[in-house]
Amino acid sequence: MTDAGDAPTPRYRCTRCGNLTRFDVTSTRRTRSFHHYSVGGELEVEDVEVLDEVIESVECRWCGNGEGVEELPADG
Repeated sequence: MTDAGDAPTPRYRCTRCGNLTRFDVTSTRRTRSFHHYSVGGELEVEDVEVLDEVIESVECRWCGNGEGVEELPADG
């Protein structure tokens, strides 16, 4: 579970081909989470909180364009 309540996930649009749905997004995240190990040693990660996230690059999956991808306004 990711704490996404603070910021909505951005939407993107490729200015070259018009794609609105498929992008390769490279990002770095710093998170805090609760690690719960069972008696048998199996890990379950719970309560993941994103402390910081940096979007490094966004590339269109359809045409490979990485220079002309724009972030859409929150309303559309």
